[in-house]
Amino acid sequence: MHQWISGDRLIQRFEEWAPKKLAYEHDKIGLLVGTLHKKIKKVMVTLDVLENVADEAAEKNVDLIIAHHPLIFHPLKNVRSDEGQGKIVTKCIKNDIAVYAAHTNLDLADGGVNDMLADQLGLTHTDILQPSFHEALFKLSVYVPVSHAERLREVLGDAGGGTIGKYSHCSFSVQGEGAFRPEKGANPYLGGVGALEKVTEQKIEVLVPEHLLHALIQKMIKAHPYEEVAYDVIPMQNQGKTYGLGRIGQLTEPILFRDYCQRVKEKFGLEGLRAVGSPDAKIKTVAISGGDGNSLIPYAKYQGADVLITGDIYYHTAHDALLCGLNVIDAGHHIESVMKQGVKAYLSDVIAQEHKDTEVIVSESVTNPFHFVV
Repeated sequence: MHQWISGDRLIQRFEEWAPKKLAYEHDKIGLLVGTLHKKIKKVMVTLDVLENVADEAAEKNVDLIIAHHPLIFHPLKNVRSDEGQGKIVTKCIKNDIAVYAAHTNLDLADGGVNDMLADQLGLTHTDILQPSFHEALFKLSVYVPVSHAERLREVLGDAGGGTIGKYSHCSFSVQGEGAFRPEKGANPYLGGVGALEKVTEQKIEVLVPEHLLHALIQKMIKAHPYEEVAYDVIPMQNQGKTYGLGRIGQLTEPILFRDYCQRVKEKFGLEGLRAVGSPDAKIKTVAISGGDGNSLIPYAKYQGADVLITGDIYYHTAHDALLCGLNVIDAGHHIESVMKQGVKAYLSDVIAQEHKDTEVIVSESVTNPFHFVV
């Protein structure tokens, strides 16, 4: 018998990777149409949700669409089944297709759209182009019998607790004596009701990033032998992981700008692109952001980029780039379609970990509104 993952659980796991708090203010992310309170037999990943995508999802019996660009960004004045976005919303509702969007939170996520784009170009030694914020850190301290200490450390580390830089499973332990008296109605792991029990315990401490805290505590409680788990959660002043827009990295060797434009075309399968700058300029340090990159000109220049690759650049911003000596490639917003395979891979891994049979597919519908006429 097939086992399907629930929509709630699938999105919960997805948001461990791209938590909503990473999204920019006023971004329209999350569930936009339908419900997640159902079993998901098939999920489809897409860059955009257009009418042809909704038709494809209905034809393929899709239960959930996960998109990068929100279907509903500005408030709808009406929902008409014969025109505009109302046609798409209506088709999704009629076919019981839920629509979920992960936009700027997926852009900023570690391994998200920005990193996928940098990987597609083969950039090395990548870093964040425009830092946005540092994630809050917490210290989790838990008291556990010595007999279960090693196992609990393993559970905490496997769940992401105690990751510091390039090191994982970092923890500190100190041994002492725990005491407790089970009261009437208790079902103690050690001791008896009404009797004071003293146990040799270890106090285990790990640092936990905010987005993992809730899930990690649940796993800790499940692995702990006690009926009531004694633990502390303490906010830290330490600087947590940095998140931000865009990436900057290095090419393995310098290349002329004219040649690099051709390489970008090939890597992203483009009909054409717009270039700003001297064809004879040498390119070694590359900045990239899949969406609107107009605000990133000063960041790219400050960090020493030779070129900024972006999905959208304005006419006058292109002039600003020329004035400051920064080359620019406008490769089109559709380069973010690289997220389709990346999200599929992540979801497939999650479903395998959950031991479910839900199928993940990538939309084959064309959603790029532009084509080149030469």
